[in-house]
Amino acid sequence: MNIEQAHSHPYVGMWVTSDGYIRHELLPNGRYDEARGNRQSAYQGSYTVKGNHIEYVDDTGFTADGDFVDGVLYHAGMVLYREEQSEGSKK
Repeated sequence: MNIEQAHSHPYVGMWVTSDGYIRHELLPNGRYDEARGNRQSAYQGSYTVKGNHIEYVDDTGFTADGDFVDGVLYHAGMVLYREEQSEGSKK
């Protein structure tokens, strides 16, 4: 994914499960970084977005996908919400 494509969707940012255990950071360069619990960068790879559909390929070649519906990411049986950070917060 080139930078122009990466910026053409509104989903860049941090997505988290309601309990905060799974955290997907969708980076503007078409890469993602997934944390699980205390394990930072548990999975990393690339992603593409077409419309409201996202496809992931991690650095080991594993693939997964998901869909954004009404501001919520449904991915591999998980429900992730956009993390909204207040100004000055560092999560």
